[in-house]
Amino acid sequence: MSDLMFGLDTFGDVPEDDAGKLVSHAAAIRQVVDEAVLADQLGVDVIALGEHHRPEYSVSTPETVLAGIATRTSRIRLASGVTVLSSDDPVRVFQRFATVDALSHGRAEVILGRGSFTESFPLFGYDLRDYDTLFEEKIDLFVKLLDEKPVTWSGTLRAPLENADVFPKTESGHLSTWVGVGGSPQSVVRTAQYGLPLMLAIIGGAPERFAPYLDLYRRAAEQLGTTAHPVGMHSPGFIADTDEEAKEVYWPHYRVMRNRIGALRGWPPIRRQEFDSEVEGGSLYIGSPETVARRMARAIRSLGVGRFDLIYSAGAQPVSARMRAVELYGSKVIPMVRDILAS
Repeated sequence: MSDLMFGLDTFGDVPEDDAGKLVSHAAAIRQVVDEAVLADQLGVDVIALGEHHRPEYSVSTPETVLAGIATRTSRIRLASGVTVLSSDDPVRVFQRFATVDALSHGRAEVILGRGSFTESFPLFGYDLRDYDTLFEEKIDLFVKLLDEKPVTWSGTLRAPLENADVFPKTESGHLSTWVGVGGSPQSVVRTAQYGLPLMLAIIGGAPERFAPYLDLYRRAAEQLGTTAHPVGMHSPGFIADTDEEAKEVYWPHYRVMRNRIGALRGWPPIRRQEFDSEVEGGSLYIGSPETVARRMARAIRSLGVGRFDLIYSAGAQPVSARMRAVELYGSKVIPMVRDILAS
């Protein structure tokens, strides 16, 4: 699995400084850039920034931050994780990522999603009753734009296009595009229908339970006559020098964030026992480099994925602990995973 790729994902969670005080949104954005620069130096393959419109997160326009990262890095791929296409305009999304692609000499990737959070819909004037139709129509248009030729298109929720040419073009003629899926079989089949790579968000439970989705993607691509690309997965985690330190740094901030979001979704407050169970055998990759590498290798092997992205921030973990987590992921975890999988 020499072409296996490893990434880091963040939503730009607003961290604490080492005095325990939350930093500003502006400082949080600059912190993400510093983490991406470190990841680039350590040989991490991808940095992916998720779009959010909530006070806990600093990144609302991933491509703007990625453009800043592009000018300070040389090799790391620059992805969104995800771009909420339903509440954006496909033409503008293409233009913005083609611009990042230019600044980074071809390193841009867009990961399109429907969005598991809904704040962007009222913010930009979209009706949540159109949730499914918005994504279906907009991804249809976006895939046509990927040909980088004049586009004629019509739908029900956006003005039609007649022989419209969109600029800038990419130098390679190809903007790398994935679809992020949380667990909807229809979304898996749609991704296969368009011949796009699939990124699975596996954020709870044993990763093996997602094996049917990978199988569905491959079968659908075969039946539809499209290409089944290597599948990616992204899951949350955190790395420190010891298992105990990683859990104790991560847990208090994770609990606050999880309960805040859970209250909006009708979930009961999370108990420490549930957290420990997810760390042991679920989809929280938390611990020392050795522990995290062993668990990542098991998930990669059992699912047969071609890329693993670790969501390395969840709540207000301190700046210094986050930088250490990035450092350990690039310098220790990734080489260990490769060694385990090669043996």
